[in-house]
Amino acid sequence: MKLLVSVRSVEEALLAAGGGADFIDLKEPGHGALGGLPVAAIQEIAGALRRHGSGLDISATIGDVPMHEMGRIAACVDAVGACGVDYVKVGIERLPQARSVLDALAASGWPIVPVFIADKGLDLADVAHACASGFAGVMADTYDKRAGSLFDAVRMDELRRFIATARAAGTMVGLAGALRMAHEPLLRALAPDFAGFRTAVCVGDRSSALDPQRLRALVALMHGRAGVESGAPHH
Repeated sequence: MKLLVSVRSVEEALLAAGGGADFIDLKEPGHGALGGLPVAAIQEIAGALRRHGSGLDISATIGDVPMHEMGRIAACVDAVGACGVDYVKVGIERLPQARSVLDALAASGWPIVPVFIADKGLDLADVAHACASGFAGVMADTYDKRAGSLFDAVRMDELRRFIATARAAGTMVGLAGALRMAHEPLLRALAPDFAGFRTAVCVGDRSSALDPQRLRALVALMHGRAGVESGAPHH
């Protein structure tokens, strides 16, 4: 199980990459669950990671764009996709428009990861549709981080079915949503391809700065090591 860490700046990205993260995810936590960074910031961070020799996969969100604004979603996907990231993350709410949005995204030509917003549960039919559409991966996440974690919003058996649906299609699958170190046993039991963290590596709430000590502790826990020195390469 790989560790995805969400960052908002070059400094945080380099800290996460040097501290043992497996995926670097670019977002603005202060602007919502999938808050988007300015395109210029995404380009800057992706460029800095590459210049420093990082070969880690980079994902970036397009922001919290309403599902009924497909034109805006498409424009944001094009802008973020052109920044040199490996994956473009797009939120998929449990709404009637989900199928048409997924179909448009599948035809976009970009490496999209639909992020299924699970506050009201998961529509596994939509998930199966996405997994059959050739996406690079799928994720489950939550919008309201103050309401608790993904595990407060979705039952374990539903998350098992979510992961099994992706596995059956050979699609990469990840979980996120106010995850903390205490959720490690539940994550181990589900064994997604990757788990996404922000709150757990910040001193305060998810909008505060990434903390090197919390990052080291999380990496040690998730990678099953007694400790990881900051700056050491991770393979």
